[in-house]
Amino acid sequence: YGFYTGFDSDNSSGDFSEANHIVAEMLDLDPHQSNRTGKHNGETEIQENGIKRHRTSLPAPMFSRSDFSVWSILKKCIGLELSKITMPIVFNEPLSFLQRITEYMEHIYLINKACSHADPLERMQAVAAFAVSAVASQWERTGKPFNPLLGETYELTREDLGFRFISEQVSHHPPISAFYSEGLNKDFIFHGSIYPKLKFWGKSIEAEPRGTITLELLKHNEAYTWTNPTCCVHNVIIGKLWLEQYGTVEIVNHSTGDKCVLNFKPCGLFGKELHRVEGYIQDKNRKKLCVIYGKWTECLWCTDPTTYETYKKNEKRGGEQKKPKPSEDVIKSENDEADDMPEVQDTVQFIPGSKLLWRINCRPPNSSQMYNFTSFAVSLNELEEGMEATLAPTDCRLRPDIRNMENGNMDVASKEKERLEEKQRAARKERAKDEVEWHTRWFHQGTNPYTGTSDWLYSGGYFDRNFSDCPDIY
Repeated sequence: YGFYTGFDSDNSSGDFSEANHIVAEMLDLDPHQSNRTGKHNGETEIQENGIKRHRTSLPAPMFSRSDFSVWSILKKCIGLELSKITMPIVFNEPLSFLQRITEYMEHIYLINKACSHADPLERMQAVAAFAVSAVASQWERTGKPFNPLLGETYELTREDLGFRFISEQVSHHPPISAFYSEGLNKDFIFHGSIYPKLKFWGKSIEAEPRGTITLELLKHNEAYTWTNPTCCVHNVIIGKLWLEQYGTVEIVNHSTGDKCVLNFKPCGLFGKELHRVEGYIQDKNRKKLCVIYGKWTECLWCTDPTTYETYKKNEKRGGEQKKPKPSEDVIKSENDEADDMPEVQDTVQFIPGSKLLWRINCRPPNSSQMYNFTSFAVSLNELEEGMEATLAPTDCRLRPDIRNMENGNMDVASKEKERLEEKQRAARKERAKDEVEWHTRWFHQGTNPYTGTSDWLYSGGYFDRNFSDCPDIY
């Protein structure tokens, strides 16, 4: 979930930390840009209807990565564990991984839909769409989120969307992020922990997600669990970075025994399957109830199995189906490397009679200058007036390296990032010397009640706002 997650480390050697100094020296920033104060277009304001308007752009445009090569760093690291490598800040985006996880909630209307349906099949369809939408914001997001410091937190309350969310970095080695969200109307609970396992294949980096995601629909007394697909970033040596998601995602309804099996297809030799998702929902007797198809970058449809099979048979026979038009977002290759992104991808071929489950949100018009953020992502690091007094001192919004990067102060951000990592190293050594164990604040290790596997569970109490014993990490 977010490429390179887990690279920065409090165990990294000085050689790799020096990369940050080198990049800081190489940065040739516009003085008007690097002295931003944080004022920006789209300041938070209250609309006439009383709903808070969130910002629509970042304070400063992203810094160009074209002069820097990921490979120049990674080639020194072949054979090393990726979680021990410190990457220069130029490869980051100005969000913590904890904020990136919060992007699950961008399509929360799908949870609301699931809560409102009386039919368990329709509930599963909405949950399946939510699981796919949760990875949709990663499309073209090739920047690395900042690794959370041990004890770092992030909270988000969106009264307009009907939820509140809290996350904590509960472990640094291995890096584990735990989160908990609940509906303000007490209609759902959404929680889990994420531990990405990274593999470096030379030309690509693969992040295999570990950890269970659980959604409880309280009104229906139902619980669903699943794990995210594998994310892979290509062309880390040369060419344009691009990513794909692949693997099988199984969503289980522990109350009814229904299961949704979604296959995120790998790109394939000619790119025919890039971004495609295909699967089905079956009942506890393994009878297929419906087929789901689409793209995680675009939309998701469902239809009944008979219609789907008939359509596929006609297609194989070269039936009357028209070839789909190429997507408006024509994907162009940057070079002739074999690992390149395929040149053209078609949009999803609609099967007559299908029902639309989900469609991706449009990104803001200036998204490419803002790390390809969605409108939801743009608002995540917003620090509104008066908010600092109520936030936990460990909240991501208060991290000086992220804040400086967002404001365009790349050289300051790079130095702050290194200072925070050094502070974390020193604190860890001090605990080891005094034989003191680290204690998490808002989550504890336990057993997922539905899967029986190890999980991080919310201990409660965060929103009581007693932050007196929070660690000093910034």
